[in-house]
Amino acid sequence: QVQLVESGGGSVQAGGSLRLSCVAFGYTYSSGCMAWFRQAPGKEREGVAAIYNDPGRTVYADSVKGRFTISDNGLNTLYLQMNSLKPEDTAAYYCAADFRLPCRLERWRYAYWGQGTQVTVSS
Repeated sequence: QVQLVESGGGSVQAGGSLRLSCVAFGYTYSSGCMAWFRQAPGKEREGVAAIYNDPGRTVYADSVKGRFTISDNGLNTLYLQMNSLKPEDTAAYYCAADFRLPCRLERWRYAYWGQGTQVTVSS
């Protein structure tokens, strides 16, 4: 049974930073893909960043390139460092995982999801 637990959300002013964490139970980094998604009110859930077991192999959405960094601890914890935050980054952020490759940012590729953590960026 795979379980994903996110933490680290909160409120921050535009230009600030936050780091999200996701601890995986029953899943390790070497198993496949791990990713972050986000969903703003009234919008579709969208992929933000993904990482998989090929050193340095990451995927980012264009909207966050150069501002967000996805990483892991080599075992079962995923991170998302978010810098230069903008009000449009406000959303619930979800950790996702799947055993299948390749890693991409389409929602349908991921079978396992966390409950989400809220990020609010004020202007």
